[in-house]
Amino acid sequence: MNWRDYILSDPNIMFGKPVIKGTRIPVDLILEKLGNGETMSQLLESYPRASEAALYACLLFASETIKNEVVYAQAG
Repeated sequence: MNWRDYILSDPNIMFGKPVIKGTRIPVDLILEKLGNGETMSQLLESYPRASEAALYACLLFASETIKNEVVYAQAG
């Protein structure tokens, strides 16, 4: 799966925040809700315009974003 098929960042939509294509559902909202324990089923019920594939694409987007981030470890 390619997350780019499901996630869009457009300066004219939500000030450029990544959203699920065809919606105004921000990726960070989906990630936050998953992190707080909501299930895919609950999210699909709450956001019927989002597909299950789009929700998984949010996870792939986050993974790729973190993977490409430079981290500088600090002692202490």
